[in-house]
Amino acid sequence: MEAPNKFFDEMSKMMTNAMGVAQGARTEAETAMKSWMDRWLADRDFVTREEFDAVRAMAQKAREENDALKARLDAMEAKQG
Repeated sequence: MEAPNKFFDEMSKMMTNAMGVAQGARTEAETAMKSWMDRWLADRDFVTREEFDAVRAMAQKAREENDALKARLDAMEAKQG
């Protein structure tokens, strides 16, 4: 009975080692892919969400100011004419 137990123990150790190697390879592949994606995105002229939101807020404020100025100008023109 000792031989089968030793066999299963050795198989268990091998499988554990193989899983460790597979996990290490997975981590390394994920790191490499993330690094590649970061470089690829950096080479493009994409903006971050924060930059987009800031520019959108600035455009909204400019539109509101333009609407207010147009209303004042219309009122002045109506007063004159």
